Amino acid sequence: MSVKDTVREERITMEAVVDAYGPEERAMGWYYYLDDRITFPFGAECIAVNKRSPLELNERVTVARMAGEEDCERDMYVEISWKGKTLAIPLSQIKPLNAGEDTVEAIGDWHYWKEQGYLF
Repeated sequence: MSVKDTVREERITMEAVVDAYGPEERAMGWYYYLDDRITFPFGAECIAVNKRSPLELNERVTVARMAGEEDCERDMYVEISWKGKTLAIPLSQIKPLNAGEDTVEAIGDWHYWKEQGYLF
């Protein structure tokens, strides 16, 4: 668990999980918060190896969109093109490169949520 960021905590509480009373509502709150704030497509770099994703550390990809709602019930996933295929990878696995301020902030909010150990 990392140090609490009160500004980020307030934004997450008031924008991502506001009025969310259970795991499903928190997941959908995050989904729509991220989908509204992230501008697609954007370049990204893999910052963590994940057994559910073929990306290697430091590999660069283009992120096309949020994965479907049904794919984001337990974690947030984004779609990338990888070796001619469309894959859904965990958003926590990447950092944005040359992305807009809102995109960077929203993804940072998700990374923070995960680092704090918060759950849906």
